[in-house]
Amino acid sequence: AVPPARRGLPAPSQITRVDPAKLFADSAAGKLSPASAYEHVCGTVPPEFGAVGDVALGPTENFVYFRVGNKELAAQYLAPDTKPAAASGPRNMGAGPTGLASMDLKTGAVKFIVAVPFQIGHVQTNPWVPGEIVFCWETGGKAPQRTWTVLADGTGLRPLFPEAPYDWVTHEAVITKDEVAVAILGHRKIGVNDDWGIAGTREHPTGLAIVNLRSHELRFAGQTKSGSGLWHVNGSPDGRWAVGDDFDRNLYLIDRQTDELILLSTDHKRTAADHPHPTFSADSTRIEIQSAKLSADGRAMNICVIPIPEKLLKRTYPTKLD
Repeated sequence: AVPPARRGLPAPSQITRVDPAKLFADSAAGKLSPASAYEHVCGTVPPEFGAVGDVALGPTENFVYFRVGNKELAAQYLAPDTKPAAASGPRNMGAGPTGLASMDLKTGAVKFIVAVPFQIGHVQTNPWVPGEIVFCWETGGKAPQRTWTVLADGTGLRPLFPEAPYDWVTHEAVITKDEVAVAILGHRKIGVNDDWGIAGTREHPTGLAIVNLRSHELRFAGQTKSGSGLWHVNGSPDGRWAVGDDFDRNLYLIDRQTDELILLSTDHKRTAADHPHPTFSADSTRIEIQSAKLSADGRAMNICVIPIPEKLLKRTYPTKLD
């Protein structure tokens, strides 16, 4: 049982490992056991860390990384003379400080990694590089500086893509050992200047962009010619494809060798409870989305797999033009 919370602090949070193979086997056999038979508590996060959120598993599966929500604790680790950020934008989100911490899943040991002056969100790890973490400044919209990266020992903290006031950056995703895909939105009318500022118009470059973690270079992979533009983005581990959805739930595939933009799937209901959020399979041949296209109520989400057409997978690329 989780101990009761101390006054003013949330209850301690447990990091738990679940054995899905055993659970599914017992379910198929019609012999389910109590939940505890499939769970193993790896450790408990002290209440002083605040509410635990945005938990990401490292590639060795020996560590998890998570947001530290207690501003008083995070403030103790801020660099000297660092001023906590105020809320940004009309959703009144983004204020700090917050932090990152880790848990050793073998020992349960919890370690504070780094504090930042803003609200952390979207914590994720590099599946190919142990100890490399990517996260964001979460405002619910345009952030002063959205994307960040740091190492698990607390070194190397820096903006991933240093953005301008007109860049509306969102939905970053580690896609290869050295690359992160981001959406730079172009969904607003040129000339806008409201609570989100001047960001998010096509007066400046927008689209699915890919940032190199090593060289710090950014390259645009593609963008729709009109409409909201690409929104939730991802890429294949082999570096060949990128993918993104738009506000209308259309799904676009991008051939990174030719920059061709291909409408891959459409008619996903806008009444759905959430957006498609495409991701790639490990073998780079299939895309996973969530969709209400097959739901009777037009809202409930199904997990769907879309294979990349065989004719695209069999494409070859000449080394020079005729």
